[in-house]
Amino acid sequence: MNTAFEAFGRFAKEIRLKTGLTLRRFCDVFGYDNCLLSKMERGFAAPPVDNKLSELAVNLGILKGTPTWDRFFELAAACRGKLPPLGLSDKELLAKLPYGFRGKDMDEEKLMAFAQRIRET
Repeated sequence: MNTAFEAFGRFAKEIRLKTGLTLRRFCDVFGYDNCLLSKMERGFAAPPVDNKLSELAVNLGILKGTPTWDRFFELAAACRGKLPPLGLSDKELLAKLPYGFRGKDMDEEKLMAFAQRIRET
Protein backbone atom coordinates (compact mmCIF):
# COMPACT_ATOMS: atom_id res chain seq x y z
CA MET A 1 0.00 0.00 0.00
CA ASN A 2 1.27 3.48 -0.89
CA THR A 3 1.59 5.78 2.13
CA ALA A 4 0.84 8.87 0.01
CA PHE A 5 -2.38 7.16 -1.13
CA GLU A 6 -3.21 6.36 2.49
CA ALA A 7 -2.69 9.96 3.60
CA PHE A 8 -4.85 11.32 0.80
CA GLY A 9 -7.55 8.70 1.41
CA ARG A 10 -7.71 9.41 5.14
CA PHE A 11 -7.97 13.13 4.49
CA ALA A 12 -10.69 12.71 1.84
CA LYS A 13 -12.67 10.34 4.06
CA GLU A 14 -12.44 12.71 7.01
CA ILE A 15 -13.88 15.49 4.87
CA ARG A 16 -16.60 13.25 3.42
CA LEU A 17 -17.66 12.19 6.91
CA LYS A 18 -18.06 15.87 7.81
CA THR A 19 -20.67 16.15 5.03
CA GLY A 20 -22.78 13.66 6.99
CA LEU A 21 -23.07 11.38 3.95
CA THR A 22 -22.21 7.71 3.96
CA LEU A 23 -19.89 6.52 1.22
CA ARG A 24 -22.79 4.95 -0.68
CA ARG A 25 -24.99 8.05 -0.34
CA PHE A 26 -22.16 10.40 -1.37
CA CYS A 27 -21.53 8.27 -4.48
CA ASP A 28 -25.25 8.16 -5.32
CA VAL A 29 -25.64 11.93 -4.98
CA PHE A 30 -22.54 12.86 -6.98
CA GLY A 31 -22.28 9.94 -9.40
CA TYR A 32 -19.11 8.24 -8.17
CA ASP A 33 -18.37 4.52 -8.22
CA ASN A 34 -18.61 3.50 -4.56
CA CYS A 35 -16.07 0.66 -4.96
CA LEU A 36 -13.49 3.01 -6.46
CA LEU A 37 -14.10 5.75 -3.90
CA SER A 38 -13.86 3.18 -1.10
CA LYS A 39 -10.52 1.96 -2.47
CA MET A 40 -9.30 5.56 -2.67
CA GLU A 41 -10.33 6.32 0.91
CA ARG A 42 -8.54 3.17 2.13
CA GLY A 43 -5.35 4.02 0.24
CA PHE A 44 -5.62 1.35 -2.44
CA ALA A 45 -6.41 3.67 -5.38
CA ALA A 46 -4.96 6.96 -6.57
CA PRO A 47 -7.01 10.13 -6.39
CA PRO A 48 -8.46 11.49 -9.61
CA VAL A 49 -6.49 14.06 -11.59
CA ASP A 50 -7.08 17.53 -13.00
CA ASN A 51 -10.76 18.49 -13.40
CA LYS A 52 -12.01 15.32 -11.71
CA LEU A 53 -9.93 16.13 -8.63
CA SER A 54 -11.33 19.67 -8.55
CA GLU A 55 -14.84 18.28 -9.00
CA LEU A 56 -14.33 15.89 -6.08
CA ALA A 57 -13.06 18.74 -3.90
CA VAL A 58 -16.11 20.85 -4.71
CA ASN A 59 -18.47 17.92 -4.10
CA LEU A 60 -16.81 17.39 -0.73
CA GLY A 61 -17.61 21.00 0.08
CA ILE A 62 -14.01 22.18 0.11
CA LEU A 63 -13.79 25.89 -0.63
CA LYS A 64 -11.18 26.99 -3.16
CA GLY A 65 -8.44 29.13 -1.65
CA THR A 66 -8.72 27.61 1.83
CA PRO A 67 -6.01 25.67 3.64
CA THR A 68 -8.17 22.54 3.28
CA TRP A 69 -8.26 23.02 -0.52
CA ASP A 70 -4.48 23.47 -0.61
CA ARG A 71 -3.88 20.41 1.59
CA PHE A 72 -6.24 18.28 -0.53
CA PHE A 73 -4.29 19.14 -3.69
CA GLU A 74 -0.90 18.82 -1.97
CA LEU A 75 -1.76 15.29 -0.86
CA ALA A 76 -3.04 14.41 -4.34
CA ALA A 77 0.17 15.73 -5.92
CA ALA A 78 2.21 13.59 -3.53
CA CYS A 79 0.32 10.53 -4.79
CA ARG A 80 1.60 11.31 -8.28
CA GLY A 81 5.13 11.97 -7.01
CA LYS A 82 4.91 15.65 -7.88
CA LEU A 83 5.38 18.83 -5.96
CA PRO A 84 2.09 20.54 -5.20
CA PRO A 85 1.07 23.40 -7.48
CA LEU A 86 -0.57 25.24 -4.59
CA GLY A 87 0.21 26.19 -1.04
CA LEU A 88 3.93 26.82 -1.19
CA SER A 89 5.61 30.16 -1.78
CA ASP A 90 8.84 30.07 -3.75
CA LYS A 91 10.93 30.49 -0.59
CA GLU A 92 9.02 27.68 1.15
CA LEU A 93 9.49 25.45 -1.90
CA LEU A 94 13.22 26.15 -2.01
CA ALA A 95 13.56 25.36 1.68
CA LYS A 96 11.91 21.97 1.07
CA LEU A 97 14.21 20.98 -1.80
CA PRO A 98 16.82 18.38 -0.88
CA TYR A 99 20.14 19.88 0.16
CA GLY A 100 21.84 18.60 -2.99
CA PHE A 101 19.67 20.90 -5.08
CA ARG A 102 20.81 23.87 -3.01
CA GLY A 103 24.53 23.34 -3.59
CA LYS A 104 27.12 26.00 -4.33
CA ASP A 105 26.64 25.60 -8.11
CA MET A 106 23.02 26.77 -7.80
CA ASP A 107 22.47 30.45 -7.17
CA GLU A 108 18.99 31.63 -6.19
CA GLU A 109 17.99 32.38 -9.80
CA LYS A 110 18.97 28.87 -10.94
CA LEU A 111 17.15 27.35 -7.97
CA MET A 112 14.01 29.33 -8.78
CA ALA A 113 14.14 28.16 -12.41
CA PHE A 114 14.69 24.58 -11.24
CA ALA A 115 11.75 24.80 -8.82
CA GLN A 116 9.53 26.12 -11.61
CA ARG A 117 10.51 23.23 -13.91
CA ILE A 118 9.63 20.75 -11.14
CA ARG A 119 6.24 22.40 -10.62
CA GLU A 120 5.49 22.13 -14.34
CA THR A 121 6.21 18.40 -14.58
